[in-house]
Amino acid sequence: MDRLKQIESFVAVATKGSLTAAAHAEGVAPAVIGRRIDALEARLGVKLLLRTTRRITLTHEGSAFLEDCSRLLVDLANAEASVSEGGVKASGHLRITAPAGFGRRHVAPLVPRFLSLHPDVSLSLNLSDRVVDIVNEGVDCAVRVGDLPDSSLVSLRLADNRRMCVATPAYLKRRGRPQHPGELNQHECLTLSSDASQTRGWAFMIDGELTHLRPPGRLDCSDGQVLHDWCLAGMGIAWRSTWEVEGEVAAGRLVSLLDEFAAPPNGIFAVFPQRKHLPLRVRLWIDFLKHTYGDERYWSRSSSEPGGA
Repeated sequence: MDRLKQIESFVAVATKGSLTAAAHAEGVAPAVIGRRIDALEARLGVKLLLRTTRRITLTHEGSAFLEDCSRLLVDLANAEASVSEGGVKASGHLRITAPAGFGRRHVAPLVPRFLSLHPDVSLSLNLSDRVVDIVNEGVDCAVRVGDLPDSSLVSLRLADNRRMCVATPAYLKRRGRPQHPGELNQHECLTLSSDASQTRGWAFMIDGELTHLRPPGRLDCSDGQVLHDWCLAGMGIAWRSTWEVEGEVAAGRLVSLLDEFAAPPNGIFAVFPQRKHLPLRVRLWIDFLKHTYGDERYWSRSSSEPGGA
């Protein structure tokens, strides 16, 4: 029990960003949370959190451990639910949201299978590139791609998400192939509008440092699918996710650029308002996504399908 409490407290602190917030959520004093974290770090022999008077940040080991712990706690909740719910079927209305492009390709196609497994569940899917306020808008679960902002919401990493620069062979024949991210200034770059996402720009590893660039270009758009279409039309270089363009790169319709400067992957996450007492339909949906996206064969199949990722 002590070990589980330590793990729960660690996840709460890492998710909420402070001992005080985690303590408030559990109804204990911050000192109790602090002692649990100290005991966990002592037992593991590694530092998980860097604590100052102003902020708490995860170490490299802490980030990796957080992913495993989040999965463990969700699995435990599902195991308990399967016993406590007995033969009760999931029912009711499930409200989910996802980014428009990713949702069309990798969320909407999963819905028929999920509903066939749970015929007493109905579902609403909201596809939007804005960050939906899932608490105030009554959404049960959001699928989000990329870096997550600081939030009191609970998140579970479902899969890695990598980005790559791509362009058509015709564009590269006309304008040449950049050899360094700094050369993007000499190219037409197709960027998302600042009010959509990617506000920090395109990410690259340059001289061992993660660097964000905002390349110039005559065209930007708030819809990633439009950027994708413009890129396929040979209008410039785009920075897109592998789930969107990997199939076209494999088919030769697009060329991957600057691979040696690729940034580390970020993630594809399930985000939901709380960990405890989730309705069974929400727990089952999250588990369904986790098992689907966690299977590498899913991504290889989807990228090889016509029009797939």
